[in-house]
Amino acid sequence: MAEYRALTPKRLLLIASLLAVGVAAPLVLPAYQLQLTELLLFIVFALAWDLVGGQMGYNSFGNVLFVGLGMYGAAIVQVGLFYDVGLYNAARGGGTQFVFDVPQFITGLALGIPAAALISAFAAWLLGSLVLTMRGHYFAICTLGLGIAAGQIAAGIPWIGAGSGMLTPNPPEALGDVALLLYYLALGLAITCALTFAWLLSTRFGLALNAIRDDEDKAEAMGLKTHAAKVTAWVIAAGFLGAAGALYGNVVRFIDPVQTAFAGATIGVWMILMALLGGKGTLAGPIVGAIVFQIMKELFWTYLLGWQRVALGLLIIAVAVFFPAGIVGFIRERGSAKAKEQNQ
Repeated sequence: MAEYRALTPKRLLLIASLLAVGVAAPLVLPAYQLQLTELLLFIVFALAWDLVGGQMGYNSFGNVLFVGLGMYGAAIVQVGLFYDVGLYNAARGGGTQFVFDVPQFITGLALGIPAAALISAFAAWLLGSLVLTMRGHYFAICTLGLGIAAGQIAAGIPWIGAGSGMLTPNPPEALGDVALLLYYLALGLAITCALTFAWLLSTRFGLALNAIRDDEDKAEAMGLKTHAAKVTAWVIAAGFLGAAGALYGNVVRFIDPVQTAFAGATIGVWMILMALLGGKGTLAGPIVGAIVFQIMKELFWTYLLGWQRVALGLLIIAVAVFFPAGIVGFIRERGSAKAKEQNQ
């Protein structure tokens, strides 16, 4: 666990440089502001999945459940503070009746994001006691079912727009560049997520998660409260996924229950792919994977439109075949091999 503790001057300089790049990026590249915001949220998605799937070894296919709960939770709070949610959705969020001024929009966003995190974390806590008693493919299939079921349930509730979806509040013109505001909120969330996980993985809790991944039965026999550790990790990951979902919902503005909120075929798969691409079970891996994936996705959607999903499928196959340990794992393996050669 030393890699999470050592903050050498070189690493501090690297962190400061990355922070400066993050702050300046939307100002230097205003045309890519949306893609940069999406990238930051993808980093949170990948890190949150990896806490459970990589560090703890419980491969979940249903973490998109918490993203969707965060989207809807934040949107309901943002609207419900000032208007009737049912009437707002019946009117498709339009007209002059549902206008949000600057204080209302900012207040809704400020309360909606933490509410989304709490809703998702609470749902994870409720489900954790049951779902996390399962292991292996039973756990994976169960979580996949949860994500699919949530989308169908949301599509049947008229109060939140049912199958027609829900619109987040329309940003007031007086607020200025809302996209820039959402970017910096996403940047703050990504930094908070990375630092929180770095700290967690440097503690005994991080060691407990790795012990569960390596041999849960042996860890339990040694007195480790494995179930409590598993639930705690799932709740923490869900909280960050909920907050990221809240921001993602405001970025795309339209929340479709199946295609956006509980989108297992896209966001649900992407967060796993990003962690695997970068190298699961590492702190840097999901971040690197998210960056590479976002670049590849934009290239596919720009130059291979119509075939982009085929290209994405081929990328998944290539990662599984040629980079089973991910980019970070591959680099570390090459570095270790070179070090051994030099020592011989």
